[in-house]
Amino acid sequence: MKKTVNDHTKLYLYDLQNAATEHGFKADDTWELMLASEKEKALLQRDYYPMIALKIFPDLLRDVLQATKAALKQPLSQEDELLNNGTIAQRELTYIVAFNFKRPRT
Repeated sequence: MKKTVNDHTKLYLYDLQNAATEHGFKADDTWELMLASEKEKALLQRDYYPMIALKIFPDLLRDVLQATKAALKQPLSQEDELLNNGTIAQRELTYIVAFNFKRPRT
């Protein structure tokens, strides 16, 4: 399973880097990372551009989020720390999503 987490993390980081380059992110532009359900993903996609989402098996979500945040040198939030397989299943989280608050869809 470790290899799978690393593979998903590398793929997602690659997508984030490409999107940041394509959309002209500056040095102070950062990605906000979170886990989302299908409905939450749709709302974020409606409100922010670019918004990068990756659908992952629920049992890998937390580990991929933590690895991605570590690679981007972002601290885990209190909500991230409290995530477990039970809360992921209860909230029907299936996506890791990234967006930038400075880039609302207009």
